[in-house]
Amino acid sequence: MIVWLNGTHGAGKTTTSALVQQLIPDSRVFDAEKVGETLMDIQPALPRTDNFQHWPPWRPLVVETARHVLDYTGGTLVMPMTVLVEEYWREISSGLAEHAIPVKHFVLHADQDTLRARIAGDTVLGANSPFRLQYLEPYAEAARTWLHAEAEVVDTTHLTPAQAALQIAGAVKM
Repeated sequence: MIVWLNGTHGAGKTTTSALVQQLIPDSRVFDAEKVGETLMDIQPALPRTDNFQHWPPWRPLVVETARHVLDYTGGTLVMPMTVLVEEYWREISSGLAEHAIPVKHFVLHADQDTLRARIAGDTVLGANSPFRLQYLEPYAEAARTWLHAEAEVVDTTHLTPAQAALQIAGAVKM
């Protein structure tokens, strides 16, 4: 099984995924961003883009990597990854379904003021990251149009990452 933690930057996916992994026996965290980083390392570089998710190989490579890891280890993969383009989500989720891999899709949500405050105070990636800020509106649009209908929404506005992880792990174990 895959527990996919979606949501925009600053919602708490990375922190929460590590906590979810501790609560679900036989689980591992797989950050699909590493697949994108591998593609970014190709030399000469792939065609220029502002987001590696736009490269057509990224999506099937995420599916195949997850599939092979699950075939090797069994258990559950906890995957913290923002996917805001509906077509990309459909490609990934249908690819996983073709391999009979169940996906529990969660969206970590917070209101815009909370997200901006978290991004402003981020000591790991740096305060007011332009990359993170540029995804606030695309996230809001995806949330309004398709994303929240496709997943269980966990509002992290007033939750700690540990509380969000408990909520997600509880929903997975049901």
